[in-house]
Amino acid sequence: MLSKEKITRINELSKKKKLGTLTEAEAKEQTTLRKEYLDTFRNSFRDTITNVQVFDEAGNDVTPDKVKQLKRNRLN
Repeated sequence: MLSKEKITRINELSKKKKLGTLTEAEAKEQTTLRKEYLDTFRNSFRDTITNVQVFDEAGNDVTPDKVKQLKRNRLN
C-alpha cells in the first residue's frame, strides 16, 4: 500500500494539472507516482482474487481453474 504522503502528493499534482500549473518535473513525478500506485493496486487485487473461493448454491467449489492454478503456483 502506498503511504499517505505519496497519495497526498498524487492528489496535489492532479489539482495542479487541472489548474494548468504543472511543471515538466512535476509531470514526470506524477507519472512515476501513478505507476507506483497502479502497480500496488494491481498486486493487491491479484492477491485478493488468488485467495477467493467460489461456491455454488449447493456448496460445490466452482472456483475457476485459472484462479486455482494461480493459488497453487503461489504456494510452491
